[in-house]
Amino acid sequence: MTTGLPATLDGPWRFGPVTVWRRAHVPGQRGEPQARQVLAQRLGGEPAALPLWRDERGRPELGGALAHLGTGWSHSGDVLLVALGEGVRLGVDLELLRPRARMLEIAARFFHPDESAWLHSLDEPERTHWFFRLWCAKEAILKAHGQGISFGLHRLRLAPGPDGALQLRWCEAALGEAAQWHLHEWQASDAFRAALAWYPLAGGTGAGQNQR
Repeated sequence: MTTGLPATLDGPWRFGPVTVWRRAHVPGQRGEPQARQVLAQRLGGEPAALPLWRDERGRPELGGALAHLGTGWSHSGDVLLVALGEGVRLGVDLELLRPRARMLEIAARFFHPDESAWLHSLDEPERTHWFFRLWCAKEAILKAHGQGISFGLHRLRLAPGPDGALQLRWCEAALGEAAQWHLHEWQASDAFRAALAWYPLAGGTGAGQNQR
C-alpha cells in the first residue's frame, strides 16, 4: 500500500507560516478552553483574555492586535491539535483511524463522483487508507472556509499527486481558486490522521511552497 507520507508523532509541526501543536485531551471535554491555553502560551497573556471569538458560522477568529493571525483546532478522543499562522486563513482536522462500515456507500453519497469511483477501484486496505485521508483533508479545507462539511464534501475534488500527497484539483467558486490552497497531511499519533489546509490572506505574510 502506498502511504505517501511517513508518520511524524512528536510535534509541534511547522508548515510554511503555520505551526500545529499536539496536546493530550480529556475525551468528552470542549476543545476551546485547552486551545486558549496553548495559544496564550505562544502569544502571551491569560487564556480567558485572548481576543478570540466565533463568527456567525462558529469559526474561531482572533481580533484586535492579533487579527493578522489565523487559528483553529480539532480534537478527537484523547488528542487535541491547535494551529496558528500569520497572514493566513486555516483549518485543521483530526480523524481517528477505525473500521468504517459501508465505506463505499458513504463515499458515493458524500464525495465527489470522481473520488467515489477512484475509491471503488482500490483494494483493501488501500481503500480505507485513502478514504480517511480524503475525509480528513476535505474537513480541513471546509473548516478553513468556515462552513464545515455542511457546505458539501462533493463540492471539492482531491487526488494524489506524483509524490503521493493529496492535492486540491477542483473546487466550486465559493472556495476560491484551487491553486491558492496549501494542504498538508501527517500522522498525528499512531491512531489519528491529521490534515491542515490554509491559504494566504490579501496583504498577509503567508507564503511558501506546498509542503507535506
